[in-house]
Amino acid sequence: MKIDILAFGAHPDDVELGCGGTLHKAVVNGKTVGIIDLTKGELGTRGDIKTRAIEASNASKVLGVSFRENLEMSDGFLTNSKENQLLIINMIRKYQPEIVFCNSFEDRHPDHSKASQLVRNSCYLSGLVKIITKDIDGNVQKFWRPNAVYSYIQWKSLKPEFVVDISSSIDVKISAVKCYKSQFYNPSSDEINTPISTKNFIESIRYRAADLGRLTNLDYAEGFVSDRLIAVDSIFDIK
Repeated sequence: MKIDILAFGAHPDDVELGCGGTLHKAVVNGKTVGIIDLTKGELGTRGDIKTRAIEASNASKVLGVSFRENLEMSDGFLTNSKENQLLIINMIRKYQPEIVFCNSFEDRHPDHSKASQLVRNSCYLSGLVKIITKDIDGNVQKFWRPNAVYSYIQWKSLKPEFVVDISSSIDVKISAVKCYKSQFYNPSSDEINTPISTKNFIESIRYRAADLGRLTNLDYAEGFVSDRLIAVDSIFDIK
């Protein structure tokens, strides 16, 4: 199966928060999109594995993505190991994405930066013909390297290299985030409060997108960071 965009997140909800609007817009425009969660978020203060799995499934339906998988790596203790790299390489070769999105390479949660480097390393290694991986049927996978790997922005307000206009998808993005009822603002919850369970945080999703839109003459936008220069075919492609 060859897809257009494969979005990786260290935890269920990372992708929705970082690039949910971009993913939904791509789906609406006829692109094939998938999500890979690296962990089950089992160390999260609120909720549990079963609850978060249900929430992730519901959020995926809201975004309209074609599939979602979980690699069941260790939450809180992500390592850029050969074992983990091979798991990701297998996914990249399985779905052959043109574009990969991954976590921010500088953020409050240590898993985010570690996941970013892990995915970026794996994308490079996936293009090496001498690394042999097999699919579930035992067939040798074809080597594959995505055309681009971009990091979405999370807790820290990093300066993006470019933004995507999500004005038509902002409400869907927020609806997808709110599928994670155990994690975010819920005045009826009696669980321990966390930095992301506050009313301020849930409201910040919209006002951050609005601020990036303000800076780029759009209503709402999501920002991305790249470790390489971005090229355009024509200067008139830049808004």
